[in-house]
Amino acid sequence: MALLAVLLSVTSVAQAGVVVVMSSKSDVSSLSKAQVAQIFMAKTDALPNGRVAKPIDQAEGAAVRNEFYDKVADKSAAQMKAYWSQLTFTGKAQPPRKVSGDAAVKAALGDNPAAVGYISDAAVDGSVKVVFKP
Repeated sequence: MALLAVLLSVTSVAQAGVVVVMSSKSDVSSLSKAQVAQIFMAKTDALPNGRVAKPIDQAEGAAVRNEFYDKVADKSAAQMKAYWSQLTFTGKAQPPRKVSGDAAVKAALGDNPAAVGYISDAAVDGSVKVVFKP
């Protein structure tokens, strides 16, 4: 019985989703999977409203980060590390600003209508708006 309870709790944690969010003050209402992937992989910095996107990443090793890159960029944590190592080494791009945790992402989005981040769907509140859900 205890084993079943543990398995159920692990399953519910594993099913927690990730969502892409922007400040509730942003006039961007939605982004596509391709737009989000391009912004977080430094392939574009343009938002649909013409502003320059400011991606906010979570710390390496965070479960929500792994889920985000798996679902949005179709890449594992190791693949993303290699991707950024190559871009940084060649001077082509710098990785997004990293913060630690959902609360830090929401704080970083703050009043900046061009900042884009991702958090677990359970952390969504009135300070942010969901612009993409993988």
